[in-house]
Amino acid sequence: MQPAVLVISGIPGAGKSTIAAIVARRLERSAHIEAEVLQRFLVGGALWPDGEPRAEAMRQLRLRGRNVALLADSFFEAGITPVVDDVVIGSRFDELCADVRSRPLLFVLLTPSLDAVRERNRQRPNKDVFEAWRHLDAVARSETKRLGLWLDTSKQTAEESADEILRRAWSEAIV
Repeated sequence: MQPAVLVISGIPGAGKSTIAAIVARRLERSAHIEAEVLQRFLVGGALWPDGEPRAEAMRQLRLRGRNVALLADSFFEAGITPVVDDVVIGSRFDELCADVRSRPLLFVLLTPSLDAVRERNRQRPNKDVFEAWRHLDAVARSETKRLGLWLDTSKQTAEESADEILRRAWSEAIV
């Protein structure tokens, strides 16, 4: 497969990190970029996207997106396929497309049912964020442009989802 920037998105608990890690391991030259890890680089005054003051939380989220894009472009320029996992929904999709210079840009949105996300969250010790972020499912489905590859992974294992992404992304997920 030719190098590309592959972005795997979905709401928290959809399986982004697990699936992105599997996909990255299966590619010959790849890097797994977890946007949440970059969020943790901020220490003093750091806010998560639901923090207050809201304007500062959104500014930091935007900074995270720009830094993810810079890192993805850097890997791509070195001939390495970056596999990014991040919550890229709604207006963040346009920001991603503007920030990432490298092409092809492949976008996959994981769209498991809320019941599947709830169950997956229950299985994540100390990281059940379902109630805090469940509202993002409606944002993902109604405010995200219908581009790239949208996958209902409700009845798939992480390995099956990775298989499907590898089988389809290079031909169907280009944005």
